[in-house]
Amino acid sequence: MKKPFLSIALASTLAFGAIGTQAVFAQETGTVHEQPLKVFDHKVIKHINAENIYNNIAYLSKTPRVAGTEAEDNAVKYIKEQFESYGYEVEIQPFQYFGYTPPHTIQLSVEGYDGELKPASFTYTVSGNVAGDLVYAGLGKKEELENMDLKGKIALIKRGDISFADKVLNAAEKGAAGVIIFNNTSGPVNGTLGGANDQYVPAVAITQAEGEVLLEKLNSGSKLTASVKIEGARTGESTSHNVIATKKPTNNQKDTNKVIVVGAHHDSVAGAPGANDDASGTATTLELARVLKNVPTDTEIRFVTFGAEELGLIGSTYYVNNLSDEEKDRVIANFNLDMVGSRDAGELVLLTLDGKPNLVTELAQASSERLNGAPTPYGQGGRSDHVPFAEAGIPAALFIHSPSEPWYHTPEDSIDKISKEKLQDVAEIVGTAVYDLARFDSMGPKPKKGPKVKADADMYFEQAIR
Repeated sequence: MKKPFLSIALASTLAFGAIGTQAVFAQETGTVHEQPLKVFDHKVIKHINAENIYNNIAYLSKTPRVAGTEAEDNAVKYIKEQFESYGYEVEIQPFQYFGYTPPHTIQLSVEGYDGELKPASFTYTVSGNVAGDLVYAGLGKKEELENMDLKGKIALIKRGDISFADKVLNAAEKGAAGVIIFNNTSGPVNGTLGGANDQYVPAVAITQAEGEVLLEKLNSGSKLTASVKIEGARTGESTSHNVIATKKPTNNQKDTNKVIVVGAHHDSVAGAPGANDDASGTATTLELARVLKNVPTDTEIRFVTFGAEELGLIGSTYYVNNLSDEEKDRVIANFNLDMVGSRDAGELVLLTLDGKPNLVTELAQASSERLNGAPTPYGQGGRSDHVPFAEAGIPAALFIHSPSEPWYHTPEDSIDKISKEKLQDVAEIVGTAVYDLARFDSMGPKPKKGPKVKADADMYFEQAIR
């Protein structure tokens, strides 16, 4: 989205929903003077086509692309074919990890209840097809279940006081065949059992409204029989992939021996088509690869889509960790595109791991000022694929809109929520910033290594919801 020509105070604090942290976004004080577009900008922006980006999002978001699944493999194949159609040689980098594969089928039916139920699974829930009488088991605490007979039954449990895992384990210990946990507040449950456990029984989550209706029927004396079916859930070794397309310098005699990495993650969470998160970043990376393929550069540009980001930045961490020390020294910038197209998200921001400006923010701010009349604000944030680059001392920044859209990580993250105007804006800012650095005899900010920033654990993972 083209931002208005305005002047902004030194810093403003915004709640950043997708990252789950408070970010202070800073801009230069005083009057913002719009800079004229440079000749080299036109070499990029006149070729960027938001329709191409949108069409690639549409294809990628037909189904969730959960890491380690056939759907992710199909996305990897598609991305590879797109890169190759632009003239790139493409490397597929496989990596193994021990993790959880969420179910592809989640079903819940209750005989004696006429309403529609929309169950969700918990991370680390197990597969199974179970049925039994529905019994209310309170909060699922040991003391509540002490005198209850749950053998072969489905326990209806309210969220609160103890973890989801403890509720499931306590009910299983009393012989429950399955567990239904309903929310204690409005909205869906997005939860985890925390880790794998052979003692779990199939468990699903429902909304507060759904649970209270079932509880009311039980309290009125109705006999309800519940059936829970979960298929595809698995914990163990899985394989995901990074996709790497490389643009070598145009003239070997002017090769800077430096590397710029432009990237995004191609996986999504279970149940979410992931149009914005992160087919938008993946498709924008593809379009920038197409546009920059034939422009003259003296710096290597690598376009990378990472797997298993949603499981804890596994793909990008593997990529960075497998660079030699010499290769790490060559990489001078990482532009990370994550959730860059939602019509209902806020304005574009740049997030660095330490909240400080670096080469990437300097380039992008100069670019956005030339294009839009104001530098894009920057702040602090993690939980995306710029983190392992920053930890290695490579200047890196996340491009994302803040606050995030309300259907982040839900089935509503679909193509109809995507803004072509935002896609065009981000692609122009990143494309011209990258070219400003990669073009022959660039007069922009000079490459310099950044400090190695240590990320806390929650910079890799979403907080577990209890």
